Amino acid sequence: MLLNYYRRQAVAQYAQTCKTKQEDNKMKKLVALAMSLTMAFSLVACGNSDASANAGTDTTATSAAATTTEAAQQTAPAEKQDVTLRMWGAEEDQPMLQGMIDSFKEHYADYANFDIQLGTESESTAKDTVLTDIEAAADVYSFASDQLIDLVNAGALQSVDDMDAALEAYAGKSVADVKSANAPGSVDAATKDGTLYAFPMSADNGYFLYYNSELVTPEDAQSWDTLLAAAEKAGKKVGMTFASGWYNASFFYGAGFTTALNDDGSTAMDWNGTSADGVTGVQVVQAMLGIAGNSAFLPIADGDVSNQIASGELCAVVSGTWDAAAAQTAFGEGYAATKLPTYTCGDKQIQQGSVAGFKLVGVNKYSANAGWATLLADWITNEDNQAIRFAEREIGPSNINVAGSEEVSSNTAIAALSEQSAYGVVQIVGGKYWDPSKTFGEKVAQGQLKADDEAGIQAALDELVEGVSVPAE
Repeated sequence: MLLNYYRRQAVAQYAQTCKTKQEDNKMKKLVALAMSLTMAFSLVACGNSDASANAGTDTTATSAAATTTEAAQQTAPAEKQDVTLRMWGAEEDQPMLQGMIDSFKEHYADYANFDIQLGTESESTAKDTVLTDIEAAADVYSFASDQLIDLVNAGALQSVDDMDAALEAYAGKSVADVKSANAPGSVDAATKDGTLYAFPMSADNGYFLYYNSELVTPEDAQSWDTLLAAAEKAGKKVGMTFASGWYNASFFYGAGFTTALNDDGSTAMDWNGTSADGVTGVQVVQAMLGIAGNSAFLPIADGDVSNQIASGELCAVVSGTWDAAAAQTAFGEGYAATKLPTYTCGDKQIQQGSVAGFKLVGVNKYSANAGWATLLADWITNEDNQAIRFAEREIGPSNINVAGSEEVSSNTAIAALSEQSAYGVVQIVGGKYWDPSKTFGEKVAQGQLKADDEAGIQAALDELVEGVSVPAE
């Protein structure tokens, strides 16, 4: 009922927004400019193709877009442009995306005749498909944020910054407006070397704490110490996956440690040293061993969380929105969720971090209609359409206004994810990161390391850093 209500509200808001924009005096004044900016889009599109083969033309394309306003005020084509675009999106989103395409075509009907074809491509595999043949890929496509660096390095993404003039003329917004409208983490995930390369679309690929409020109080859930004590009292367990670099990194990120991608594809990692917060990697591992060694803790194999939730053995578990249904079924009236707990590290309480994942929408640098493709990417990720995404698919928004709405805040899982996002880190690692980090997590979970053996812990950390530092093949 709530989602249906919100969907109606979101659609009504969207319709009103479109009407307002159409009637806005500023947009009326920009009609001539918008139509003549077709020339700018053509210049930028030509510059895109050349830029992939010749870095020098990026400057030319940027200059063309930046100087278009003056030229556009001199002439205004009387006929609408014919625009052909292709867009890729997830299979489960196809009906929703088609509706967004239809509203885009209606909104810009005075400016162009559109032929927009919608195809199916998962965000998780978009990079591999695009890089197989960039020129043959769609004009607009969505992808997971951890793919951005490879796509940019391959010349597969158009700089959004270079399209600022087009956005201002047609959409009545600047690139700065796009950035300020979305959560900082999502903007960071869409940025490389200070340049925005994609539009944030969603912010729901992360993890947090589910718990049974009939056995664990909200106060108990605030720290691992009190959480495990409550679980022991209830005769239940708290579950988390340690044998995964996606999950176990949360303890290190919370303590100020980092990971980054080197030019050779290896991972730069400082976990075997001292963080900027003055915490040593040995101290973090000692804290993890304290948790793993507690009788109320259950280490869960990667991919087995849903089954463990259904077992009835848990009163709390670390997972993401994909396990919301399982947690709600298992915990019943006690179903609750919140940010991850703090953990005891020496004499400190450290807020556990997390990996923050985002979904982004980018424009192919080879698009023949890069300007219109940019406007389409902006349209399907704007505030109204992020509201529709949540209403129809319960996809967590990156848009700050939508994320702060009552409807999103009342969704237990997404509200917890939003709360944890303040402590989330965009994880950028190389392909050789995963196996060593999994092995390291297994050692901790299985008690192969001892908290009082600092030399042994240091050796394990050194081995981990050496393993992830192997260049990509």
